[in-house]
Amino acid sequence: MTDYHDPHQRAPLGDTELPAREHGMSRRQLLRHAGWFGGAVVLTVASGEVISHIADTRGIPGTTAAGTAAAGARTTASGALRFVQVSDSHIGFQGPANMDVAGSFTEAIHQVNSLGFRPDFVMHSGDLTHLSTAGQFDQVKQMMTGMKTDRVFTVPGEHDSIGDAGRAYRRTFGMGTLGDGWYSFDTHGVHFIALVNTLSLEKLGHLGNAQIDFVRKDIAGLSSDTPIVVFSHIPLFAMYPKWGWSTDDALKVIALLRRFSSVTCLNGHVHQLFTKTEGNITFHSATTTAYPLPKPGRAPAPTPQVVPARQLKDALGIRTVGYRQGDRELAIKDERLA
Repeated sequence: MTDYHDPHQRAPLGDTELPAREHGMSRRQLLRHAGWFGGAVVLTVASGEVISHIADTRGIPGTTAAGTAAAGARTTASGALRFVQVSDSHIGFQGPANMDVAGSFTEAIHQVNSLGFRPDFVMHSGDLTHLSTAGQFDQVKQMMTGMKTDRVFTVPGEHDSIGDAGRAYRRTFGMGTLGDGWYSFDTHGVHFIALVNTLSLEKLGHLGNAQIDFVRKDIAGLSSDTPIVVFSHIPLFAMYPKWGWSTDDALKVIALLRRFSSVTCLNGHVHQLFTKTEGNITFHSATTTAYPLPKPGRAPAPTPQVVPARQLKDALGIRTVGYRQGDRELAIKDERLA
């Protein structure tokens, strides 16, 4: 059974409603922000360092599922941490871009369960639902109990906060979190921070002073060689602000993280793979299990993209990353649902 843990592993998430902020989003506003295509990202921590370089090995000789599984087995022997990131399942979406988002999310879960190893945890980085209804939250929570992992963590997307400033999300997934749903936890010598930057559509994304103060206090006692992993839904860098693909006050958090030797920021929202490195900080946008969005600036707005039905599953999938101590490169397999 998969448990929904609070960030400090006190009790399963699910029942406590936290105070809400005085702003929300309408369904009409949310039509301007949509979608994703892809699946899951598996990252590895070994030798006290977050290994977050991602490369596509499709078509490279010698890259096989068996080889990736073998690398994963060797990683287990080394005691490395491995977790899975899934994003933007958009349960409840109905439209030609994907007529069965629940089905494609189920297939992504099956692939997570077929990795050849049991992830230490799974993180869903937002837009679990499409319209933040109680039924959609219940459905996605039930579906994620099928993941073969001990812990599932989440952060909200803007689609999880429609009209109620995230109250329904926090009733289902927010027990043990602080403020509007942020938190941190430690495992395998790595410090994880989960942030919420989706509650102000006018400033999408936006963290706010209370959350920035939380980060400042949260990391104050950590040594500079502690690996840091930050989860958020919207990127913490200016990928394409015109579409809301940035966080307006993220530089205040980034400045706090500069003293650490290894920082990895993982987000969803933009519905496509993207990597950016700035000094000691690497940013990775994950893929999705729902539907594609256009690349920045290549369409009037970030609306769901329709592809031929036979090509949709080829656009959905998971990415696995394994690391063996002593190697300079990662063992990577990009596996589609097709």
